[in-house]
Amino acid sequence: MRFLEAVLVLSNGFLDLLPLSHRNRFNHSYGPTSTFPRNLFPTSLPKDSFLSTRQPNPKSSYNDPDKDAFVSHCLSKRKLNLAILAVFSYGFLPSMTESIFAEELELQRYTDAKEGFTLLRPSSWIQVDKAGAAVLFEEANKGSNNVGVVVNPVRLTSLGEFGSPQFVVDKLIQAERRKESTNGAEVISATERSSQGGLQVYEFEYKVDSTRGGIKRIFSAAFVASKKLYLLNIAHSDKPESPLEVHTRKMLEQVLHSFDAVSLT
Repeated sequence: MRFLEAVLVLSNGFLDLLPLSHRNRFNHSYGPTSTFPRNLFPTSLPKDSFLSTRQPNPKSSYNDPDKDAFVSHCLSKRKLNLAILAVFSYGFLPSMTESIFAEELELQRYTDAKEGFTLLRPSSWIQVDKAGAAVLFEEANKGSNNVGVVVNPVRLTSLGEFGSPQFVVDKLIQAERRKESTNGAEVISATERSSQGGLQVYEFEYKVDSTRGGIKRIFSAAFVASKKLYLLNIAHSDKPESPLEVHTRKMLEQVLHSFDAVSLT
């Protein structure tokens, strides 16, 4: 499935959710279970059994109460230090996670200050021009594997006015299944997260079996900001004979999770 076809499905899917009296407010700019680790460090402390105070030796005929109190005090300080370390690490987790995984997965930051969005992109993928797309990146020699963003004006203020993530993805799948080239479409997940600025962001994952390109894994994200609908579409081949690799999946998921709004310039 080509990029613009995929985004058209997304746009039409959202358009189908609007009442007829509101559909003229939506202007098109063109025609026709996560494996990614959420936490880098565990936020829970070791089990109490690991930090429990030393038990008296049953073979000893004498237990020093002062010594036991000293050991208990030291271990209590150790618990406190570990708790502080866990809170400190968790507080700086978002930026640390992005920088570390971006380097590991060969990603780099792309920001369009004019349109007002940002995301991580595969550093080896090539940026190409495509009518109707705010930006499009394609894997070298495999243009059907791509990451693209489309921005459309709307008069709505949030995705909540469209419906829940599950409701929206059901509409998107219905739009996919109406295409003559589609053999089948299956929803994998539909979730919601908050952006850095507190915007509602919907994320979808589904598979499409098409006569044009075979089975593809689709990752999509959407949010509304400044009376614009931002749509991210990620497509990658996922055929039985060459399934999506774990490393590639993690990379694409990180791209998906990085999609966010920035202040317009």
